Amino acid sequence: MNPDLLVADATQAALATQRATHTIPIVVPTSGDLVRVGLVKSLAHPGGNLTGLTLMSPGLIGKRLAVLKEMAPHVRTVGVLFNPDNPAAEPQLKEAQAAVSQLELRLQPIPIRQPNDIDRLLSSYARRIDAVFVTDDPIMDDFRTSIGAMAIKNRLPSVCSYRMPEDRSCLMWYGPDLIGMYKRAATYVSKILNGTKPADLPVEQPAKLSLVINAKTAGDIGLAIPPSLLLSADEVVH
Repeated sequence: MNPDLLVADATQAALATQRATHTIPIVVPTSGDLVRVGLVKSLAHPGGNLTGLTLMSPGLIGKRLAVLKEMAPHVRTVGVLFNPDNPAAEPQLKEAQAAVSQLELRLQPIPIRQPNDIDRLLSSYARRIDAVFVTDDPIMDDFRTSIGAMAIKNRLPSVCSYRMPEDRSCLMWYGPDLIGMYKRAATYVSKILNGTKPADLPVEQPAKLSLVINAKTAGDIGLAIPPSLLLSADEVVH
């Protein structure tokens, strides 16, 4: 088709698109660590035909684990749901592993590739984990409702990244504003179509992180929300 520009959402799509072309500009609205997977040379100087926004910010994974621990101090072993086919999963697992020692937590990686994995794996791991941590991944986004339902069924506190409209069961969401990132990506598209080179547009990290607490899920699993978290939350949903 030889378009003027391509928009490729998430890390896997960005990798596939850049394999297809190194000349057509590519804007990525949301992604993992673009440097680590080799899509850009650096955040400040992408250096090629691809730029956009990343969901990652320094220490974000550790902050999610910290709010989980604050919400549920009894938690010792955290089941980390990840997609092993996503190259953005490994950096998230490594960052989580680096953070858990200070929080006195252990990690139990749980690979999820398809919906059937959720019931089977969470049921088998339910007695070995005390909470669920959902990594940033398009597959996880598609399965959020099923993951949340299984976590509630097993009375497991859960923390997810950005909040999605159809996700009403996760206990907490801590991350960037997803809708805001798509809007911001539109400004990248506009600049490139008006002559700016992708190599000259730094990859943008989240400017603001929001903590949203689901009071209904807390009640469903019999967990009292600490006053400190209620004060620091940007929103409490019922």
